[in-house]
Amino acid sequence: MRLPTLLLALLPTLAAAQQYDLVIKNGRVVDGTGNPWVRADVAIQNGKIARLGNIPASEAKAVIDAGGQMVAPGFIDVHTHVEGSLEDRPGAENFLYDGVTTLVTGNCGSSAVRIRAFHDSLKAKGISPNLASLVGHNSVRLKVMKTAFRDPTAREQTEMEALVEQAMRDGAVGLSTGLIYTPGTYARTPEVVGLAKIAARSGGVYASHIRNEGQNVKTAIEEAIQIGREAGLPVEISHFKIASKPLWGKSNETVALVEAARRAGFDVTVDQYPYTASSTSLESIVPSWALADGDSAVLARFRDPTTRAKIRGEMLDGLKKNLRKNYDYAVVANFPADSTLNGLSISQINLKRGRKPTAATEADLVMELMEQARLKRIQMVYHTMSEDDVATILRYPNTMIASDAGVAKYQSGVPHPRAYGTNARVLGRYVRERGVIPVEEAIRRMTSLPAQRFKLDDRGLLRPGFAADLVIFDEKTVSDRATYEQPHAYATGFSTVLVNGVAVIENGRHTGRRPGQILVGKGYVAAGTGSGN
Repeated sequence: MRLPTLLLALLPTLAAAQQYDLVIKNGRVVDGTGNPWVRADVAIQNGKIARLGNIPASEAKAVIDAGGQMVAPGFIDVHTHVEGSLEDRPGAENFLYDGVTTLVTGNCGSSAVRIRAFHDSLKAKGISPNLASLVGHNSVRLKVMKTAFRDPTAREQTEMEALVEQAMRDGAVGLSTGLIYTPGTYARTPEVVGLAKIAARSGGVYASHIRNEGQNVKTAIEEAIQIGREAGLPVEISHFKIASKPLWGKSNETVALVEAARRAGFDVTVDQYPYTASSTSLESIVPSWALADGDSAVLARFRDPTTRAKIRGEMLDGLKKNLRKNYDYAVVANFPADSTLNGLSISQINLKRGRKPTAATEADLVMELMEQARLKRIQMVYHTMSEDDVATILRYPNTMIASDAGVAKYQSGVPHPRAYGTNARVLGRYVRERGVIPVEEAIRRMTSLPAQRFKLDDRGLLRPGFAADLVIFDEKTVSDRATYEQPHAYATGFSTVLVNGVAVIENGRHTGRRPGQILVGKGYVAAGTGSGN
């Protein structure tokens, strides 16, 4: 009888040896609060962080030796555009290699309108990162009003509000606007306030690509804050920047506007990508009125000599206001109709086609390229910002880090390098090389601050009970390798990335696993319980 007794005595020890699914040992833990790193092991069980401390390897089914590297919460990218691209490329390699474990999509007013259907399609396919979605004002307006350049009727406003309400019930985390883009630019403030009030009822946030990022940027910031204040919900100002040469150096004033609102008791934050170039469509430099009422109306304006001259004149006025002589700052990222133009500026394409090197001929070329593309989106990179302003905005404690990217198709086009290296660039260039902010603070901007903003309650901190979204990286070597000329280069330095306790990056390589979850907002109503969808 002694042998069974001995075995019974050993059972607790044997059970303890299998207590945790995974233990990460010998790491320097950065918890996401901004506090200094500490030496600790991290135990993971059932996709959650179970314990921090000195944990024997014998208590784990599997062990990762961090080897003195930093262990941090997975990064949350609060501004992405992955509709379409994530369905095609669910591994989201460009994000995972950059330490991102959660994506917030539906930004700049552009989203799926049927949020539940979008989420269901991703669940069925399986995705590597987690995902949360905003509902986009532009998409909602387009569905109800198409590209009409006018105020909505009472009925149209009600229809748009109903779509936003349904989206919030379907799991959206808030409302986004792109007030610089059509058709959002046609909307006046009261229209947006009405929709934002609907999102507020469900605990949503208002995320805005503001109406102007150049000469009228201060007015645009004030409008975003006004919308949030009147609607009663927090505000996130997207990719905060100074995109007008005459205003370079004024970022301290725009940051001060945000901080003044916060000191007055209003909840507003910002995000940025750490680059001096933006990326959006070619049509953004064409007067918005010229893009109203559908493709046929736009083409008719381009082809009418008088109207074309008016469009050209306003484009040239825009150049002068921004102290630019031509469109050499505007570089084609992806022109499906002619890939040989990818990577060339509008000025270079103008010369390549044997035209006079004038701003007027370049303005005409913009319209011609849009016609050639049949008014389909032409993705551009615009070199419009200063390095000093980027650093000033990064120093602001309420600035988050965001890529403003989709899931990159490797070696396709000449996209903005932010799709591959946003977080690595902050950690390498701005933390390690320039010392703009400490590493712990940078991680806070990538983790707990975005989680708090979008109410992702169990993400963004490395503490027991939270989801095991984790990154292990070497702060001495982490680096972005993507450049404007050669953008298709994955970031380096992230040896391991876990999503819900599952390794999606292991020994610096994507595993192909898809453990990502759909993260829903506070207004979510499960299917079959009165969602109406």
